[in-house]
Amino acid sequence: MIKKFFTLGLCLIALLATTTNHTLAASTKTKIKVTFVSADLVSNNHVGNEWWWGGYVNGKEIQEGDSVTLSLNSTDSISLRAEAQEQDKYPDDGVAKSSVKVSSITKATNKSLNVTVVENRGRYSGNSAKWTFKFKIEKVK
Repeated sequence: MIKKFFTLGLCLIALLATTTNHTLAASTKTKIKVTFVSADLVSNNHVGNEWWWGGYVNGKEIQEGDSVTLSLNSTDSISLRAEAQEQDKYPDDGVAKSSVKVSSITKATNKSLNVTVVENRGRYSGNSAKWTFKFKIEKVK
């Protein structure tokens, strides 16, 4: 009888210890600030001259020059996405994606994404325009 209570007590202690560790781990979030620094059209070989572009952080669109602050676990990742679209009757799109692990961010980091947009019709079909999107990622206290 005493052996059963002792075993039950050890099980409860182990369960409480496990639950406490998960609770503590979940509460230690890291604040990360991501800034969409710029989107630059680097080259354009007759693709077009009217453009839309956008930067995304974890699926949320942010404007050039704006920032978003995220509260993440060290095991999480930050998803970056850059998109450029030439605006005409038959729009041409280009997209680039990248993922950055929160645990790898030790100091302010610049991340560039290169987007290529290829003309899909007309006499310049196959020509391309190249964009560079820059993001700054940093820990916030």
